[in-house]
Amino acid sequence: MYGLPQQTVSTVIATAQRALALEPDRIALFGYAHVPWMKRHQRLISPSTLPGSSDRFAQSRAASDVFMAAAYSPIGLDHFAKDGDLLARRQREGRLHRNFQGYTTDETRTIIGFGTSAIGTLAQGYVQNAAGTVQYRDAINRGCLATARGYQLTDDDRFRWHIIERLMCDLQIDLADICRTHDRSLTDLTSELAQLDKFFQQGIIAPAGTRISASSPPFIRTICAVFDKHLLNGEPRYSLAS
Repeated sequence: MYGLPQQTVSTVIATAQRALALEPDRIALFGYAHVPWMKRHQRLISPSTLPGSSDRFAQSRAASDVFMAAAYSPIGLDHFAKDGDLLARRQREGRLHRNFQGYTTDETRTIIGFGTSAIGTLAQGYVQNAAGTVQYRDAINRGCLATARGYQLTDDDRFRWHIIERLMCDLQIDLADICRTHDRSLTDLTSELAQLDKFFQQGIIAPAGTRISASSPPFIRTICAVFDKHLLNGEPRYSLAS
C-alpha cells in the first residue's frame, strides 16, 4: 500500500491512532533526524539500519492519512490541526507564520530564547545562547546576557526569508508580489527559477505566471532550499530533507 512491509505500515498507523486517542487540537509530525555530527550518541546507529527517503516518505504519508481521516487539516509540511483551531483558520486567511518551533499564529517578530542554546529573533537578526550549561549558568550569575553568537540580517536575507516563509505556510507564492514588496526584480531570481525547472518537469510545482504552488507538501522543504543562500555545500549541518 505504501511501498513498505505491512508490519511497518501497521506500526506507523497504530502509533498515529494512539496519538489521536489523546484528542489533541494540533499535531506536529516529524521524522527522526539522524545528525551524528551533532549528537555523538547517534553514531551508535548504523545508517544502513535507517529507512531511505522513499520509506520515510511512505511512513509520513501513512500517518498523514490517519490524521486527515480523523478530520485534521494538514498545515504546511508537518503540522495538523482540527478544522476550527486557530492554526487552521490562520492558514486559510494567509496569516500563518513559522519560526524555529514550527507553525504559529503569533504575529510577533521578536522572540526571546531562554535556556541553553535557545535562539532569539530580533528586528536586526538572530541571537543564540551558549550551548553549554556551565557557560550559560555562569553568564546569568554574572548578570550578563548568555548570548554566544548572533547573525545580522541583510536586505537579501529578509527578501529570501519572506519567500521561504510564505512557501512553508501557504505552499504557494507569487514571486512578483514579493519582489515588489522588497523593491527587487524577478531577474534577481533567475538562477533560482532555473533550478526550479526540474520540479516543474516532475509535476511537483505547478507554475502559473509568476505564481508557483507545490502539489506535494512533503517536498516543500526541498523547494525552499533553492532560495536559501546560506546552505552549505558538502557535509550537512542539520538533518536532510527527504
